[in-house]
Amino acid sequence: MSNINYLQQMEPVLKNYGVKPHFIERFGKIFRIYSDKGIFALKKISPKHGTDFIRHIQYLYQKGYNRIVPVYPTVDGRYAVLHNQELYYLMPWLPNEEKENRNERNQQLFRELARLHTLSLHEVTIDPKEKEEHYSTISSLWEKETEFIEGYVEACEGKQYMSPTELLFCLYYNNIRLALAYSKNKLKEWFEQTKEETKARAVVVHGKISSEHFLYDDRGYGYFTNLEDSREGAAIHDILPFLSRLLNTFPKHCDDCIDWLYVYLKYFPLKDDEILLLLSYFAHPGPVLRVVEEYYKSKERNERKFVQRLQKQFWLLKNSEYVVTRIEEIERQKKQAAAAAAAQSNEGAQS
Repeated sequence: MSNINYLQQMEPVLKNYGVKPHFIERFGKIFRIYSDKGIFALKKISPKHGTDFIRHIQYLYQKGYNRIVPVYPTVDGRYAVLHNQELYYLMPWLPNEEKENRNERNQQLFRELARLHTLSLHEVTIDPKEKEEHYSTISSLWEKETEFIEGYVEACEGKQYMSPTELLFCLYYNNIRLALAYSKNKLKEWFEQTKEETKARAVVVHGKISSEHFLYDDRGYGYFTNLEDSREGAAIHDILPFLSRLLNTFPKHCDDCIDWLYVYLKYFPLKDDEILLLLSYFAHPGPVLRVVEEYYKSKERNERKFVQRLQKQFWLLKNSEYVVTRIEEIERQKKQAAAAAAAQSNEGAQS
């Protein structure tokens, strides 16, 4: 679409802000607006996200959190404009220049995420029966997954000639089974530890944490953007997807990921039960299981594509396994150090 068409399309929207556009560029769902009042970012979103999105931003502002790319109100005080069945909101255009390397950038992102969670932290009431139902549902699902891979590996090994995908699954089977068992054990530990509790911690979850949604102004300060999927939930709902995306690559030991996580934990420490839940969901081999299940149900199978997909998701499993193992090790060392310090303190008090 030409700039003239963009101008015609966006002028009715921008009129609500008293902004007259001179030139417009499009980047996906975002329009960069050059206008008589400066450069703006106009974003198009689905109307179903609008109400909660604005409510969460206003809530965070009220709590004193201001590291969100500002959403400008219209002339009559609205924070979004409905036009042609699409919702639009206006923000400043941040330069987002690279003034730091990737490691420093993600450290700042995790510090800001910890601040966002700290300022929005509140307790919610949990019905123990609902918690038990949730635990039973997840446990049952993971038990069925275990039964599926056990049955499928037997079926594959019983064949005279296995397909390339089946052979690869059999090679990966033991790792997948161990990951499933670990996830189930950690979930059980979490439930046993919290089943009598009627309160849980909740925060405003950003919903789409990534380095692409953490932008810098001309002073080098970082701001979160793209909060359309923000909601109330557990803090790990922001951490897990971010780390999983980073680990969804070739085999690697991502020590940076562990460093970034502990930058976050320095400013927003997770409770023991929250760590258990983090480890349980992080270790779960869901992505690799979905490929195996899809292959099993498929009537037309492209072996090359399935082998590539299975291998890629197995790399994610192994990359996650390394991070989970390191978290376990660090948390164990912290508890040992705390126990030693407590014992030394008791000895000092008795002498």
